[in-house]
Amino acid sequence: MALYYDLHIHSCLSPCADDDMTPANICAMARLKGLGLIAVTDHQSAGNLPAAERCARREGLMLLPGLEVCTREEAHLLAYFESVDSALEMGAYCARHLPPMKNRPELFGRQLLVDERENLLGEEPGMLIAALDEPLGKVCEQIRALGGVPVPAHVNRGSNGMLGALGLIPPEEGFRTLEIAPHLPLPIDASGYRQLHSSDAHRLGDIAEAGPALQGIDSLPALLCWLRGN
Repeated sequence: MALYYDLHIHSCLSPCADDDMTPANICAMARLKGLGLIAVTDHQSAGNLPAAERCARREGLMLLPGLEVCTREEAHLLAYFESVDSALEMGAYCARHLPPMKNRPELFGRQLLVDERENLLGEEPGMLIAALDEPLGKVCEQIRALGGVPVPAHVNRGSNGMLGALGLIPPEEGFRTLEIAPHLPLPIDASGYRQLHSSDAHRLGDIAEAGPALQGIDSLPALLCWLRGN
């Protein structure tokens, strides 16, 4: 059975996302588009994942808890977890390693924390789009220590893709899955990797249609095993 997915979606907690990217709206739009599996992956925080989990359950979706992390090298990495609690621990780790800078909503956008009914719970004051002070290897180590899987994000897109930031996919980090922007050139042979094609949606209309699909995945443990290359 095909499981249509989008594993890179930003909620209104990410400053670059629209304010109407609430967990409720994301999950409703994903259901309308025929998806069965989504990941909400905000920059350096899991603060909206508890609401996203409740909204996904309401809409009959499988939610893969995640974050998008920017390493010291300014390479973007998706961190996927089996539980929201593990993702929240990763968010706490990110908070400890972000520079002590305040967000500037007038320049970068608001960072909204909301519940499953779209009630505003507050705003995250720190600058979530800054790079951590930890290098790629340490970040991957922390993700795996929490039972998660690191996946390089949009490797072939812009300076924050791993190819743009580092010039290569470091073999010593043991990545088995890459997120690839399908409409851009890919300057490496990625045939040895499992590949994801997700939207990196910052607006509701950008959430993926029912196109990319996974086969034989019926649970989060099975999905994480697949992402690990098992």
